[in-house]
Amino acid sequence: MSDNVLHVTRVFDAPRQLVFSCMVEPEHLTHFWGPTGVSAPLDRITVDARAGGVFATVMVNDADGSTYPTSARYLEVSSPERLAWVEDHSGMTVTITFTDLGDDRTQVDIEQANVPAQMMDPAARAGFLTSLDRFAAHLARLTRAER
Repeated sequence: MSDNVLHVTRVFDAPRQLVFSCMVEPEHLTHFWGPTGVSAPLDRITVDARAGGVFATVMVNDADGSTYPTSARYLEVSSPERLAWVEDHSGMTVTITFTDLGDDRTQVDIEQANVPAQMMDPAARAGFLTSLDRFAAHLARLTRAER
C-alpha cells in the first residue's frame, strides 16, 4: 500500500449545492469527467450516490476511441459538504470537501490518498487539472443560464 497523497484546492464561482450536485449527477458529469481529450458518454456513467453505492464511468479517448473504465464505491455522501470514494482497481481513496465561501462561491478541497505511481507523474497531474478547468467551464455555463 502506498502513502502517496495529493491535495488540490479550487474555488468555483457557483453555489455549494450546485457544485456538489454536479459531482453526483451523470447529466452533469458527462460534461467534464476526465481530462481534456476524453469524453464520458452519459450512457456510460453510473452513480448510486450513497455510502456503499457504485460510481462507474467509461472515458473515451476523443482521438482514437480507446476506453478507460473506472469504478469506485462511495464511502461517504453528505450533501452538500463531503464526498468520499475508493477506486476498485487502484485502492485510491478520494475525499472531496465543499466549503461555502458566500457570494455563490465554493471552495473544493480534493485529497487523493494511496495514489498509484503513474498518477503521481506531473503529466498525469496536469491532465487531472484540466478536468477541473472543464468543471469550472460547465459551472459557468450553468450559472449564466440561471441569471
